[in-house]
Amino acid sequence: MSEQSKCPVVHGAGTGGTQNQDWWPDQVNLRPLEQSGGPANPMGADFDYVAEFESIDYAALKADITAVMTDSQEWWP
Repeated sequence: MSEQSKCPVVHGAGTGGTQNQDWWPDQVNLRPLEQSGGPANPMGADFDYVAEFESIDYAALKADITAVMTDSQEWWP
């Protein structure tokens, strides 16, 4: 069979390209961030996240966010 009369469609399974590293070879290496040992909680073992979260004054927080978003600064475009 001549080259011109062969089927142009590639048949069979593809090779490679199935790993993240194949698709994104220039990824940032995050392994240094995986620290085994040491505390994962920067606030300490006795810090109560639930109590701190419940103590937030949401009306004041919303007012602060609104003020930041609507107050124009000359250093911000």
